[in-house]
Amino acid sequence: MNTKDLFIVLLTIGTQFICYAQKGIDYTAKDYIKTVQFSGLQQNDGFPIVALGEKFELKFDDLNGDEADYYYRFSFYNHDWTKSTLFKNEFLEGFDNLRIDKYTTSFNTLQTYTHYQLEIPNNDIQFKVSGNYVLEVYSSDDELIFSRRFCIYDPQASIQAGVFRTQNMDRFSTHQSVHFTIIPNDISFRNPKENINVVLLQNQQWDRMITDLKPQYFNGRAIKYRYGIPSQFEGGNEYFYFDTKDLRITTPNISYVNRASLYESYLNIDIPRLYSDYAYAPDINGKYEIRNIMVPGNSDTEADYGYVYFSLASDYNLKEEEIFIYGNFNGYELKEQNKMYYNPALEIYEGLLLLKQGFYNYKYVMKIGNQLKKNAISDSHALTENDYQVLVYYRNIGMQYDALIGVGNANSFELQN
Repeated sequence: MNTKDLFIVLLTIGTQFICYAQKGIDYTAKDYIKTVQFSGLQQNDGFPIVALGEKFELKFDDLNGDEADYYYRFSFYNHDWTKSTLFKNEFLEGFDNLRIDKYTTSFNTLQTYTHYQLEIPNNDIQFKVSGNYVLEVYSSDDELIFSRRFCIYDPQASIQAGVFRTQNMDRFSTHQSVHFTIIPNDISFRNPKENINVVLLQNQQWDRMITDLKPQYFNGRAIKYRYGIPSQFEGGNEYFYFDTKDLRITTPNISYVNRASLYESYLNIDIPRLYSDYAYAPDINGKYEIRNIMVPGNSDTEADYGYVYFSLASDYNLKEEEIFIYGNFNGYELKEQNKMYYNPALEIYEGLLLLKQGFYNYKYVMKIGNQLKKNAISDSHALTENDYQVLVYYRNIGMQYDALIGVGNANSFELQN
């Protein structure tokens, strides 16, 4: 059995297993749903953070290609992603459980698929309040297909944020610390230590969010947070990348391409960077962009799907540990489909993914039991370029929900010490 046939067998078996990651808020239940893109109209983000009234967009593909009917619903959450007690008519204007009526079948592709697109808010539904939301997509049989979170903010405060090296010497070379200041616009915070909640994100990934930070200093109207360890993140390392905008050719990180029933792209063997010095490489921090130059046209419906073969060098077979390919292309879920398998003959871990043409960032992560070690293979450096988001929630006296009143952004490329 050759390598390709072995991977096809493993992929088929993998689809019969339950996902390793527990069902969470960002969840894809069906393997034939691919390329879920959810962002503001003017940004390419892992999830949308938009101002109240601004539009954002959902795109996804159904590889069944049968133009099935899908319906969308919304739910509202508190700052810590526990379910809110608000009734639906308290946070929505209009009705949800509506059909996604904008869809197109792919054109001139080896892999047939139906591409769906939804713009929100629209004539049928608007949002009344700021805060945390979840969009759920259901089939015509009322079966959950996938869900994605998003945030809407009402700018009532400005946030000034910066990224610093930690002052703890044992973490000085590996971690980054986020310092920030909240300045209210035309409101006055009542009991800010209890009513303000802050969430810190690295690269818009919710699996490592930092919460429960209390204000440290008050300077007039400004509220300052200058924590050490409580606001620290591992710096991680730059992401690996590849580009399949033209499936017929190799690129610097693709060593070989083949045309079978679908195109196949074999990536260069990646080397673990656990004991390597840090080297800067521009990336998009785990995200991906769909693009196609093989056939000029609309990449949403004319970009094709192909198999991408990943390989990670290793001279030993792990026992309890598992290795996964990790990126926004699958919502950072750890599933059988993106699990790596050890090939003792070549002393490498191998994986196979079916992906749409485009530019992709990815990394390898290790899972031991229920614990995810994001940098066990890539190592962590304080100089790594990362995006950080500061989300500020406020629940005033008498309010029944956490309003998102401000969003701050910082990048460690401008490390301040």
